[in-house]
Amino acid sequence: MKKVVRGFYSVAYAVKLCKPQVICAYPITPQTEIVENLASMHANGELEGCEYITAESEFGAASILVGASAAGARVFTATCSQGLILMSEVLFNAAGMRLPIVLVNTNRSLSAPLSIWNDHQDSMALRDAGIIQLYVENNQEVHDAIPQAYKIAENRKVLLPFMICMDGYKLTHAYEPIDLLEQELVDNFLPPYKPIAYLTTKNPMAFGCYAPPHIYMEFRVAMQEAMDRARKIMLDVFKEWGEITGRDWGGHISVDFPDSKVMVLAMGSVVGLVRKVVHDLKKEGLDVGFVKVRTFRPFPIEDLRNAIKDCDKVVVLDRSVSFGYEGPLSIETKSILYKYSSADVYPFVIGLGGRDIPKDFVEKLIRDVIEGRERPQFAFKGYREFEEVVP
Repeated sequence: MKKVVRGFYSVAYAVKLCKPQVICAYPITPQTEIVENLASMHANGELEGCEYITAESEFGAASILVGASAAGARVFTATCSQGLILMSEVLFNAAGMRLPIVLVNTNRSLSAPLSIWNDHQDSMALRDAGIIQLYVENNQEVHDAIPQAYKIAENRKVLLPFMICMDGYKLTHAYEPIDLLEQELVDNFLPPYKPIAYLTTKNPMAFGCYAPPHIYMEFRVAMQEAMDRARKIMLDVFKEWGEITGRDWGGHISVDFPDSKVMVLAMGSVVGLVRKVVHDLKKEGLDVGFVKVRTFRPFPIEDLRNAIKDCDKVVVLDRSVSFGYEGPLSIETKSILYKYSSADVYPFVIGLGGRDIPKDFVEKLIRDVIEGRERPQFAFKGYREFEEVVP
């Protein structure tokens, strides 16, 4: 059923079809209308068998879901920005406790200064938490990603939290024609959650307990092995989804014009714009290709390396920065190319705090790289020059 809806509705509708048993959230712009829509669905009796809980904070919401997931429930939440950071203490625990919590992060800048606009600084701050991260391009992709996230996270060989990252405002509040999923299709694709370890008086156990030095490291090794297994399992789920819906979003990455001498990398809602620029430049005869990076954790090491190792130049467009170094995507890209490629990497940070990313700006940036006017060194792009006054 095709309808023109806003991004937050496409998320809420897909969550409903996955039949969660506990939803808990605290509102924060631009996530608010996701949980408002779910609250309305619950009030209207559309979420049968689901408990909708309002919390006093994001920390409280995440804590409630840790308890619910540990008790064997399928759970959902959504957040962003400072809310995600407030959740972070609990989310690190959720990953270590191997709880398949699914959350949608409506990517928003971090303070200070206060900004409600979009970039990827919030989710990148949790890249080492043990949480799977998937970045979507549009609202159909986020709609399709919800059932896939549950199927991956709840797989017995994975059992890790799954965070779907959708750009705040750029996607959450945008109207798009969405092919809304049918309940029967989701039911056939996503079986009911059957936890293998959960809190019950019939078989008492502990979660997240104290671990002395002689056993702690084994827990972290197990998380790493689960992430490694998730790479293959995610590809299997992506393929299955493409077969039953006819919508193939690619694997961990998708590539336009492989074997080009210049490759451009990007994530999130800017992907559509950058892809269009690359296609236009290709029509002019320029030897340029594009890589959409979907999965940031687990990082698509082999897939991305194979896509770019034989090119001469790699342009990385980050929407976040690791202060004191570069953008996270460029850092990872350089690391996977070490000893495998002599390609020059151009690490650019763009669009922080919702700064506009016009088509001509992206086109000029790529042209400057191709024609040798840019150097392969870290740089912020698209900001106004200023002089910081230091007393």
